[in-house]
Parts: sequence; structure tokens; C-alpha cells
Amino acid sequence: MLVTLHLKAAGQGARPQRNKPAISPAVETAVQARERLNKALQNRDLLKSIGEYDEYQPLEARPIREMRAIFECLGSYGYGLGPAPRREPSGLVAIFGLQPQHISRTEKVGSGCYNKLTKIELKLGFPQLDAYGMARRSRASNSLEAYYRRLKRERKERSDKKGGVSSDNKKKVDDTFFVITTEEANSAARDAVRCLEHAMVIIAGEKNIYRTIVTPTMKKDDDGDEDDDDEQELSPFHKKACVAAYSYVVGSVVDRALDIIETVFLKEGGIGQTSGSSKDGSTSASTLSIAEAHAAAAAGLRMLDGVRMLGPSLAKLCEMSVGDQKTESNTSIAAVLCIAIHRTTVKNAARTLENLAKAIQDDPAKGKLNRPPNASVSSVSRDVVHAIRAISPFVSAYKSVSKRRALPWDPNMGEDAGEMDSFVRYLVMRLLNNLKGKAIEYTQDGKEDSQNKAHIFMINNAFYLLEELGNNEPDVLQPADSDYYRISGSWFNDKMNKMMESEKKKYLEDWEALNVHLTAVDNNELEFLKHDSKTLSHESGRLIKQRFSGFNESFERTYQLHKNLCIIDPCLRLSLQQDVTAVFVPRYRRFFEKYTRVKFSKKHQGEYAKFTPERIEEMMGEIFVDP
Repeated sequence: MLVTLHLKAAGQGARPQRNKPAISPAVETAVQARERLNKALQNRDLLKSIGEYDEYQPLEARPIREMRAIFECLGSYGYGLGPAPRREPSGLVAIFGLQPQHISRTEKVGSGCYNKLTKIELKLGFPQLDAYGMARRSRASNSLEAYYRRLKRERKERSDKKGGVSSDNKKKVDDTFFVITTEEANSAARDAVRCLEHAMVIIAGEKNIYRTIVTPTMKKDDDGDEDDDDEQELSPFHKKACVAAYSYVVGSVVDRALDIIETVFLKEGGIGQTSGSSKDGSTSASTLSIAEAHAAAAAGLRMLDGVRMLGPSLAKLCEMSVGDQKTESNTSIAAVLCIAIHRTTVKNAARTLENLAKAIQDDPAKGKLNRPPNASVSSVSRDVVHAIRAISPFVSAYKSVSKRRALPWDPNMGEDAGEMDSFVRYLVMRLLNNLKGKAIEYTQDGKEDSQNKAHIFMINNAFYLLEELGNNEPDVLQPADSDYYRISGSWFNDKMNKMMESEKKKYLEDWEALNVHLTAVDNNELEFLKHDSKTLSHESGRLIKQRFSGFNESFERTYQLHKNLCIIDPCLRLSLQQDVTAVFVPRYRRFFEKYTRVKFSKKHQGEYAKFTPERIEEMMGEIFVDP
């Protein structure tokens, strides 16, 4: 009872840092967090660089002396009168001998607990250790819980100030959340990593308390007062029980951190939702849009980034050797939960990446029918660019996923697993399939300009992707800022340029049709009047009139169909105007100059030759409009 009272009253083993960090943890970006942790790992002062708290010894001198006296008095088996039992207490079996693959979630996500083993009542065979473990488990897990609630409250206040909607206030569809924003997901992921950092500080504080109270009782009397007979009566399971009590305490903290991370995956990460359209082709309100899916994927990779960097140090803090040459320290409840954090985060991050790829393929929020009426850049192209930029900083986190999970776009695992570029390539190819589907929908409208819109749509989107993601200077080192991310592989530039040229060639075919009217009239068919060597006969003039009339009619129709098509970039617009001009204007100029020298119509020659080459060039400079 006294041990329980002292340890519960002691408070948490962490206190706020005196020196505030240069960058507030509440606004720290993923890149800044990675740089901070990398620097700390290199300098081997991780605990001084994480979280907003420092480890702390909350016990005062008098309670320490009293509890040490109790622990030393009871000793290994000091509370019993008979011989020390040789059978291992059943409570130790629940703490040790666990395998990572056998640890899974047994409690509801968001319940505050991942696995029920961290909530069992300790029965280690040593009442003083049971009291220590139960008292400090409650204090340690409550400490992390209070910190997490504070972060949620602060995040909600920031969201309310900006007029946003926090995840706690979202509507639900079939118990799944929707309307995920990039800022919400990023903030939640940042706070999840902050909780993991805080968990490490708490565990460091608990390790300090353990070494102060429990460790001294595990050592032999330095004065050598114990004789051989007493030594024989010591329980062989005492040290293992001590380590089990410590693992039980810190395991509850790891368990809570794991539940927090999975809660973010479920709410802001959307892994409880589907991506794409339903089987009947309709779009359910619970599906993820591309914007939501990429926000979730970036958040998942950010959490994994924190887990992979902090995980080894977290496991080391939780590790405590039994020293009996039988018990492996990595089979304790705390150790396997450390492994579970990484394994579970990898699994959930993989699901967010798969959701993103599926959302791009199916485009659930827009669909094939929802395409820009002016054939400009599709919203799906913009969303994919934002998605690629959002996930691009997390190269190492992505590698952690691909090495351990067989992915639809990369079935290889281990060292043969692909890099981030393979995923980006997969997303781009899914996007191009999506765009081709939208282009086909243009052609099925049944309008005269439908086919032209389809080609212009593909040209605009290919140009946009090339401008936003193409790497025109492959030898120049790219900035770390994701806003400047460029696809390094030559495949992307080659693919976009090839697609643009192919669509441009198809588009120009409509203008090339004008050339069928600009064929030369055979000299044998040209007959001039006898009294006027520059005036053609009626039959000969009719041949030229037909050509001019056919050209005028086709040109006016084609011009009207094309002049209001949208080209998104001034340089692209000028280039395409020049390409169109080159298709038929040189030939028209030769035709015009050759046949306007002769008189092929007595009264209406001006009406037939109403478009001078200069006027046509001027009109070519006016086709296409801004978005």
C-alpha cells in the first residue's frame, strides 16, 4: 500500500523543458522535424532534442529511502517463510515469451489501448513489484493521455480560428470519416509523432525511477554479508520479475502511442474508407477523393518517417536484460509493441498509398464525365501534381514500406524493392489512363468540335504536367522543398513529349484537310480569252472558283470551331499557332499568289479571294483563348 501511494503521488517522470525550441513543435514541417531528428541522432543526444519535456525524477529523498527499505527487506523472496518456489509465476508468462507476429489489436481503435495485455493485473509472484508496476503504469499512461488530449484541444482551437472543421466534429457515413484536408491530416500526423517523442521522454523518466527504486534490490550486497545458504533461497525469478514490471510500465506507454498513431490513420488517414467508385459506377460519399487520398498518404508517410527514426531509440529505452541466459529481452511486452509500432505503421502507410493510386485511377470526386468544358487542365492533373509533391519528401519512409510490403506497382521486397520513383511513375500512368478516358468522353459528345477538344485537352494536360514535374536541368541538384520537386527520370519527359507530339499531329489533321482545296489546276485545263490573255474562260475560271470557294467554306468552318479552344500557356499557344499556320498557309500563299494574277471571275473575284495570306496569318494569331 505504501509503495502504491508513494509511486502514484510522485507524478510523471517528465517536466516541461526550460529552453524552448527554435521552431515551435506545433508548426514544425516534416522536413524540419527530419532535420532535427537526424542532427540529434548524429550527435547522440536524441532525448535532449525530442519533445517538449525532459526526463525527471519526481520522487523526493524520503519516499525513495522508504521504498528502498521495503524492496530490500522483501528482497527476492523476503515476504515468504518457506523455500523459494522453483516454478515460474504465471504472471511472468504473460509479459515474456511473446512474438511480434502474435501481437495484434484486441481493442477498438481510439479506445486508448491497442492490446489488452497492457491492462492485465500484474501477478509476478512479488507483491512489491506488482504494486510498483500497477502504480507507475497508471501514472505513465495517464501522462501520455493528458499530453495527447492537450494537443487535440490545441489543434481544434487552431482549426476553429481558421474556420475549419476538426476530425472530432466531422460528419460520418457508415462510421467512417470523410472530408480530409491536407492541413488537418498533416497536423494530426505531426501531433502523432510529437506523442511518440513524448512517450520516449516518459519512458526515460520511468527508467530513471526504476533504477532508483528497483535496480538496487537486484544486486548482491557489496559488503558480502549474504552467505551461501541465503543465496540459495533467493528466487531465480526475482530479476525476471523486476524486468517484467518495468516492461509492463513502459509497454503501456508504447501501447497508447500505437493507438494514437492508428487513430490518426483511421480518421485523418482514411484507411477505414474506400477509394474510387462503387461497383455500380456511382461515387459514394464515403469514398476518398484524390485530394483526400494524397493528404492521407503524406500524413501516413510523415508518421512512418518519425517511427523509423525514433523506433530504434524507443526500443533501446524499453529494453532491459534479464541476464539469465534463457529469457530474450526482445520478447517482452514492451519490446514486441515497439516492433508492432513500426510494422503497423508500415502496413497502414501502404494502405494510404494504395488508396491514392486507386483514387487517381477512378477519380471518385470528378469522374470521366466531369471534365473542363473548354478542354483546359483537368482538376485530376492538378491533384496528382499536388499529391506527388506532398509525398516526394518521404523517400526513406517510402523505402521502409516497399522493403516490407508487396505493393501492386512493386511486388519486389527487401533490397530488390523499388524507390519512390517507381511509385511516382505508377501514379503518372494511372493519371494518363484517367485523362485518356476523359478525352474519349469528349469525342462521344456528338459535337463538331468534340474530336478537336479531345486532342487539345490531352495537349494541355501533358504540357501542364511537363511544366510542373518535368526536369529540364537533370544535372542541377533539386532543392529539398517539395514545391520544386521534379521527376528525375528521363522517362517522364520522353513520355510527355511523345504524347504531346502524337496529340498535336492528330489535331493538325483537321487543318491539313484545307489543303485538298489548294491543288494546282493543270495548265492544259486553263484557257484564256482570245482578246484578253489575262482573263480565263468561263470553264477554266470555274475550276479556280471551286477551289477558292471550297477553301473559304472549309476555312471559315474550321476557324470557328478552333478559335475558342483553350490553350493554357502563352508559349504553348504561340507554338501551336505557328504549327497550324505551317500546315496550310505556305501552300495557300502559293495558290493565292499564282491564281490571283489572272482574272478567273469577271465580277466577283474579290469575293472568292477574300482571304489574303496576310489576313489568314493574322487570324491564326487570334485562335485559341486563355483559360
